Amino acid sequence: MNDSGALLPWLVIREDDNGNRYRVGRYATRSEAQKVVDGFEDRAHKQLYWVERIGQTATTN
Repeated sequence: MNDSGALLPWLVIREDDNGNRYRVGRYATRSEAQKVVDGFEDRAHKQLYWVERIGQTATTN
């Protein structure tokens, strides 16, 4: 059994202009993942980025 999801349960997800979603990375804490998202937003990336926990699905408006 592989429990690596328990060690890195936080994902950074990117959605492109066509609605395709990609995992950017996995992180041990929500704070680490949020720092990555903040870095992309600070550089004015056009894509949408967010943090989600493994096993949860983000909903967009």
